[in-house]
Amino acid sequence: MSVNNTAMMATLQRQRDAFTAARPEPLSVRKDRLKRVIAMMKETGEDFARAISRDFGHRSHEQSLMTDIMPSVTAAKYCLKHMDAWAKTEKRKPNFPLGLFGARAELRYEPKGVVGVVSPWNFPVGLTIGPVAQAFAAGNRVMIKPSEFTEDTSALMKEVFARYFAEDEMAVFTGGPDVGQAFCSLPFDHLLFTGATSVGKHILRAAADNLVPVTLELGGKSPTILGRSANIERAGERIAMGKMLNAGQICLAPDYMIVPQELEDRAIGAVSNAVSAMYPTLLNNDDYTSVVNARHRDRIQGLIDDAKAKGAEAIEVNPGNEDFSASNGHKMPLTILRNVDDDMKVMQDEIFGPVLPIKTYKGIDEAIDYVNAHDRPLGLYYFGEDAGERERVLTRTISGGVTVNDVIMHVSMDDLPFGGVGPSGMGSYHGPEGFKTFSHARSVYTQPKFDLAKLAGLKPPYGPATRKTLARELG
Repeated sequence: MSVNNTAMMATLQRQRDAFTAARPEPLSVRKDRLKRVIAMMKETGEDFARAISRDFGHRSHEQSLMTDIMPSVTAAKYCLKHMDAWAKTEKRKPNFPLGLFGARAELRYEPKGVVGVVSPWNFPVGLTIGPVAQAFAAGNRVMIKPSEFTEDTSALMKEVFARYFAEDEMAVFTGGPDVGQAFCSLPFDHLLFTGATSVGKHILRAAADNLVPVTLELGGKSPTILGRSANIERAGERIAMGKMLNAGQICLAPDYMIVPQELEDRAIGAVSNAVSAMYPTLLNNDDYTSVVNARHRDRIQGLIDDAKAKGAEAIEVNPGNEDFSASNGHKMPLTILRNVDDDMKVMQDEIFGPVLPIKTYKGIDEAIDYVNAHDRPLGLYYFGEDAGERERVLTRTISGGVTVNDVIMHVSMDDLPFGGVGPSGMGSYHGPEGFKTFSHARSVYTQPKFDLAKLAGLKPPYGPATRKTLARELG
């Protein structure tokens, strides 16, 4: 066992021992932890925003505050507001006629113990604190493995979190893939991973050895369907906003558009105009975020080159006509791709960058059939005012979540669960469902003083009461 393995296992044991010794831990302790999360994020948010920018080569300061720090605070506040109600024991009905004799049935939501959180690099703070807040609300201790791609942010996380929390409450372990692999092999009481589908498969295998329950927040290719009734210009603005935020490095970013054949030019123009209005320049624009590193930039460029080589038309949205080849950074302009097909890698792999393929359809069922022929996505977006068509899209497709007449926004609704389906994820958090994810739903049945088994004929020797019960239930 390596040093890291030994340290992590020792921390897990300390957290589990502390958890067991504290039972039953009052809600006031959970609330105190959430209040410390809020204070921590408010007091160190600016530091984290600067660290994230260093890790990205450049990341919009305001964006980091809006997408990492603010959601962390609101997630903790949301849990504080609702956890009393979530934690209440639920009364359930005993089978008839047991209740008439005084039997009782109830469901208690109890903490699981120690929760492992493996967080990604694209929103390194927000996608760490979000699940942490819900794990705390449910009464758990937490161990965290942040991404090695955002090294400065992860190091700051380790330093800052230790100032606000004892190690037996929350602990951070930094390092590369070897640390991540060892971390995911620990016998947690629950493990949450946010990241790529390909990595999620390895996480699931590692957790299986210890039968650890897992929540996987993955990705995939989230489609955007424009109906003929859509306000094209408004749709273009909202799609551009979602695609260019974090330079498209979002698991819920609109991955490709499906538009009516006759509206293709107009839709492309609407997106291009919206990008130009938001980002008149890109290279020296503090509002526009860089691709995280050279490897990812080269991967994205490879998708574009492959599509062009196979017949796609590439439209570069570069309002300032800037020379990106002369830049020593990793910023990339938006590239819109026309005439794409499934032989192109850009239509096979999650893009996770500023590239937007366009497909066309003649009838809405053609668009629906295309979505259904591929892996179930994390998000699906429909633009249009035709209620019948909207319901047809919603009822005939399957996705983790949906935003109508915008993109991505469903993930920001605190009261809605967030999760994927199939290759885009397993399980969910956010909302009351998040509290339940990190809780054990413990059934408790209380038998009355009466010998109900004898009265019902369930106890030998079997006789008339037995036959009466069987006749009632099976007759």
